[in-house]
Amino acid sequence: MVRRMQIAWLGLCLAAPTIASCGFPRLAELPNDSDGSDGAPTPVGLEFLAGDVGGPGNVDGSGAAARFFFPSGGAVDRIGNVYVADTVNSTIRKVTASGAVTTLAGTAGMKGSADGTGAAARFYGPAGVAVDSVGNVYVADYFNSTIRKVTAAGVVTTMAGTAGMNGSADGTGAAARFSGPSGVAVDSAGNVYVADLANSTIRKVTAAGVVTTMAGTAGMNGSADGTGAAARFSFPNGVAVDSAGNVYVADTANSTIRTVTAAGVVTTTAGSVGMNGSTNGTGAVARFDLPTGVAVDSVDNVYVADQGNSTIRTVTAAGVVTTLAGTAGMPGSADGTGAVARFNSPAGVAVDSAGNVYVADRDNSTIRKVTTAGVVTTLAGAAGTGSADGTGAAARFDLPNGVAVDGAGNVYVADQGNETIRKVTAAGVVTTLAGTAGMSGSVDGMGAAARFNVPSGVTVDSAGNLYVADLFNSTIRKVTAAGVVTTLAGTAGMAGSADGTGAAARFNQPIGVAVDSAGNVYVADPLNATIRKVTADGVVTTLAGTAGMVGSADGTGAAARFNLPSGVAVDSAGNVYVADTFNSTIRKVTRMGTTTTIAGIAGVAGIVLGATPRFAFPTSLAIVGDSIVVSDANAILLLRHGAQ
Repeated sequence: MVRRMQIAWLGLCLAAPTIASCGFPRLAELPNDSDGSDGAPTPVGLEFLAGDVGGPGNVDGSGAAARFFFPSGGAVDRIGNVYVADTVNSTIRKVTASGAVTTLAGTAGMKGSADGTGAAARFYGPAGVAVDSVGNVYVADYFNSTIRKVTAAGVVTTMAGTAGMNGSADGTGAAARFSGPSGVAVDSAGNVYVADLANSTIRKVTAAGVVTTMAGTAGMNGSADGTGAAARFSFPNGVAVDSAGNVYVADTANSTIRTVTAAGVVTTTAGSVGMNGSTNGTGAVARFDLPTGVAVDSVDNVYVADQGNSTIRTVTAAGVVTTLAGTAGMPGSADGTGAVARFNSPAGVAVDSAGNVYVADRDNSTIRKVTTAGVVTTLAGAAGTGSADGTGAAARFDLPNGVAVDGAGNVYVADQGNETIRKVTAAGVVTTLAGTAGMSGSVDGMGAAARFNVPSGVTVDSAGNLYVADLFNSTIRKVTAAGVVTTLAGTAGMAGSADGTGAAARFNQPIGVAVDSAGNVYVADPLNATIRKVTADGVVTTLAGTAGMVGSADGTGAAARFNLPSGVAVDSAGNVYVADTFNSTIRKVTRMGTTTTIAGIAGVAGIVLGATPRFAFPTSLAIVGDSIVVSDANAILLLRHGAQ
């Protein structure tokens, strides 16, 4: 997730994948000249400005002719077919050994939860897949919080959980509850193991659909070895299972690889909690940076999609970590051998019986193959960084996510992959205002001494102060024009939803921010499905929505409902406009907290230009005069409206 979880995302994108931080174009919070009234604008047309309305794509075909849209998980069967969770397309794809791509189940852009055959089935942001010995594919259907099964003939059924009913409950079939399942693995007996990301637990689903919690306790994030409920994880993303029933876990936010025995005993195999980096070595000496996907071969070597490093790593049964392909901190798209190869936020890995590793190279929207000798080729799809200050083309960024522009034409960038805040002058001169490339954490201080953890959204006030949505720290940070960083609200690592002042407040992976003329900061708090307000003194209130109550409802304050709101903008009258990403709508929230839907139809995804606008996955927006500029998929759209 890119320096982010799928969809935890998040998770996200995150999340999780969270869509607003999955590599879509972001927009500056541009100056506006709204007339200041509180009435909902009347849309009079949606126009295309730039980009590609179709997004990265959804095309069946062979090799480079195929198109994916942020593939997040992969699995390989006995004859070399690769199965892919094509997350934003909400489909399950199949890639043969020769690179021919077909859609096994689901229909691109038609998200939902429907059992059925082939194109009649519906998924909602599938994040992980696994395949058994007879060709059944198991799917972690992230936003539905369910576990699905797809037969070799494309017949889809729901194995466990109920769509839209998030929670954590053991039980059978529809009685069970998950919260953002992101990774799945299946053993020879048909038991499915689940990385239940938002619950920070590892679950087990028998072939009969009986769900139990194997390790961890729902809602108790952390890192602790131990047995069953005594263990702690922090947003685990990927799981793999060996022939003895040991489950290997990519414990993403802890940047570690964990092992869970069949009896539920948890140990840390490699990496050290909170020590992000890219170091080869044994056990706790090794370092990872947001590992997201894992696979295990017949001799218990574990392969890791080390997303933050954009590398593929190997962990032996003895805990010895090496880098199989890619170079840490050098994202890109290049075939080659070992360190010469380049990946861009690889999210999922699978291994075949010959030891070839297949990679869902998410931000390149490609499927890659890595041989045992480390030779990397691109099996299917076509690809669309660094950290260097300098002028114009000499500068380098790593997954820049949020941008804002001040009155002098300086552009500020949340350089997500580098964990820094960058400044670009009107002449194109790039400097690093705060943070140090590759050094994540949460530290207040001056310039390079400060630390961020996947900064995602940024906005600037009239005095040149920046406000940053620090995604994985779940905090709102403030950066002065001189580069002095403080934490305005929230406490690093304490995700939740609580109103209050400063460190007493809680957010859950905030993504979008906007600031008004009085210094109030508005926050898109996507995993809480709320819009928050932070005063200049750090007093946090919930302006609209209710934490944990996902949906689409207009109304005042807590009565409103959102579904992964990702972008916010504020006009001169204090009205807040929201890119309600997974409702595919643009919403307006007045100063009094009254929410209305001004464009799009909830649950109907797809870009439609003209007088009856439709959106796919709007992620950020800006107010420009009497119009709203919207970033949606790979397109920039202009929503014109009439009198307010």
